[in-house]
Amino acid sequence: MITIRNLRKSYGSNHVLHGIDMDVKAGEFVVMLGLSGAGKSTLLRCMNGLNQPDSGTLQVGGIDLMQTHSRRELARHVAMVFQHHNLVHRLSVRKNVLTGRLGQVGTLASVLQFFKHSDIALADQCLERVGLAHKALERTEALSGGQMQRVGIARALAQQPQVILADEPVASLDPKTARRVLQYLRDATREMGIAVVCNLHQVDYAKEFGDRIVGLSQGRMVFDGAPAQLDDAALNAIYSTDTQAADAATSPSHSVHAPTGPWHAGSAQLATSAGAM
Repeated sequence: MITIRNLRKSYGSNHVLHGIDMDVKAGEFVVMLGLSGAGKSTLLRCMNGLNQPDSGTLQVGGIDLMQTHSRRELARHVAMVFQHHNLVHRLSVRKNVLTGRLGQVGTLASVLQFFKHSDIALADQCLERVGLAHKALERTEALSGGQMQRVGIARALAQQPQVILADEPVASLDPKTARRVLQYLRDATREMGIAVVCNLHQVDYAKEFGDRIVGLSQGRMVFDGAPAQLDDAALNAIYSTDTQAADAATSPSHSVHAPTGPWHAGSAQLATSAGAM
């Protein structure tokens, strides 16, 4: 579903991504970890077509993003779940979910918000998946933050995408609600065979929900492995601010799956407690 080879991105003299290689399969839930500024958001923005990489290979949901494409075409294959919901509060919950169908209908139907009965049925099915079918007709502004994020997931599912990209979707939620949201996202996408890439700051959530974890440090991939492989050495490589350490972790003599070096407890507390702040 996602193929990335030697992907590079710079802003002037600031090199943000340094030769990223990554594959994500259908039904796989991949969590990206890293400090702020590590390149996670830039990589996600390249995957959703908002940033144009400088070089490399980038194919997402069957679309070659190194070539010209339309936003409507991309919306048929790739959906986003945002940190701050991006919902229209004055609309009903169902209508917010139906906005996920706008890439599939004509321009006039989009303007008039005209949806087929099959689209409405699909929206209600997606709300059922996230436990909010009973809220379909309520105004979205009446929902809690966790419920709004679940509406965002339902909207993404309504696009019937091949890929969902989630940018810190639980950053503003308490731990109990965050886990519930991530559970809904993981279960729904696994059942539907959707590939997911999810940026998180919380190490414990990554271990709990990720099928695979990718760690970025200063624009380089320094870890790519199963949650069980995310040991202290790997965490040190991901959260190190030492350029030499990041270079060493990605050098040919080191495995990106098993970086070496001590990991400081302060980094662990920072990364795992972000969701509770």
